[in-house]
Amino acid sequence: MLPLAGIRVLDVSQVMAGPFCCMLLGDMGADVIKIEPPKVGDQTRKSMGFRLKGEDSPGFLALNRNKRSITLDLKSEADREVLYALVRTADVLVENGRPGVADRLGMGYEILSQVNPRLIYASISGFGPSGPWAQRPGFDLIAQAMSGVLSATGTPGGEPVKSDIPVGDLGAGMFAVYGILSALLGREKTGKGQLVSASLFEAALGLSVWETTEYWGTGRSPKPLGTANRMSAPYQAVKAKDGHFVFGAANQKLWLAFLEAAGRMDLVDNPLYLTNTERVANYQALIEELNPTFAARTVDEWVEALLAKGVPAGPILDYEQVLASEHAQAREMVQDIAHPTEGSFKALGFPVKLSETPQQVRMPPPLLDEHREEILGELRERGLLQDPALEDATK
Repeated sequence: MLPLAGIRVLDVSQVMAGPFCCMLLGDMGADVIKIEPPKVGDQTRKSMGFRLKGEDSPGFLALNRNKRSITLDLKSEADREVLYALVRTADVLVENGRPGVADRLGMGYEILSQVNPRLIYASISGFGPSGPWAQRPGFDLIAQAMSGVLSATGTPGGEPVKSDIPVGDLGAGMFAVYGILSALLGREKTGKGQLVSASLFEAALGLSVWETTEYWGTGRSPKPLGTANRMSAPYQAVKAKDGHFVFGAANQKLWLAFLEAAGRMDLVDNPLYLTNTERVANYQALIEELNPTFAARTVDEWVEALLAKGVPAGPILDYEQVLASEHAQAREMVQDIAHPTEGSFKALGFPVKLSETPQQVRMPPPLLDEHREEILGELRERGLLQDPALEDATK
């Protein structure tokens, strides 16, 4: 039995942060019911500029495994009654609308907590439910910009460069999972649910550990460093004879091991590089000093030499290379998922492994409204839907 078996989650979210959160819960065994707008569904179904075989985009497929789908028009009184019936059976509800939208649709926390006082209600938004920015629309790019992340990303003196990994969106989804699981544990003691609030802004800012530490410690806002590190040096990408590689001599032991591997013991007593503090302060001069040394060997030669001395190092792989690597295969980070219209499609594996209750792909991403009769049938069996006219109104 998977850890979250028996937990029912209502996914009333779209695009990335909410669907990612709910997929992670589904991977751990939760029964996730995805509630979508009629006809169009989650807007990610039609996103991206390419398709595989079916109508749903690969982006939707990547974020919605282990879910069932039903469409409800939450502006309809009849469909809201179906939602309330589902809420009575649920442990968790996740929504990611702008603050106030859920209230206008009759599905805000104050309403649904009266329908089911044990409900864990997770609300994910761009900037959170309070504060002067609360009503601003939230996209990952905006969150990266307004959380400070964009100001510290890229190369010194260059144009702003966002993290191509959507740290605000995915971070908000993961923080929401953390809050939901904590609230579920707390409910075991109190018997009551609660409101969990996460936002793209707070996720991006909450991950800015080194940057905020540097600001508070120096009084200066961090600037872009390229691939260099704020806390240690040398720790970055450098250019070898045939391309770039990365390495990290992040402490004194590794620094000395690096110098030995590089044949640069002449730098041991250089006052500019005696300790990590001096090396961070003079990291640009240090790399310029070492560039001719790096240019003398290939990437493979450098990586092999550094690893032999215990210095962390590696090549810079593109996604084609990493997905085909023996290590990604050994760690089961690529999986094929059977699908009713795609036949099968490739997806990322589970980044966290449980030894006794490993996650499973129990269901492919659902077709729009695929599980309507199944879900309504479950509500009828529990006596939560008794008016046939109500059921007809939702079809």
